[in-house]
Amino acid sequence: MEIQLLDKDKDSIRIQIKDADMTLISPLVKELLEDELVAEVKYTAAHPDLGLPTLYVKVSSGKPQTALKRAAKSLSNNFKEAKDKLAKDLK
Repeated sequence: MEIQLLDKDKDSIRIQIKDADMTLISPLVKELLEDELVAEVKYTAAHPDLGLPTLYVKVSSGKPQTALKRAAKSLSNNFKEAKDKLAKDLK
């Protein structure tokens, strides 16, 4: 997966995500929407032959890149907990 910065303001950011599918994007968007400091989230899927999907995040407070990092860390922790529980339960 490759992330390219398209546009960044003090309260918003727009990125392209290469080689990402909805199994990654959906939880990320959901996590961002649950963040009370995030004002707006838009995910736009382009036609596969014409462009890459874009993710737009606007925050009401703080930096948009910090909101993205917070969401990614939260997802990482959730998946780690699930992995640990599966490993324990499947012994």
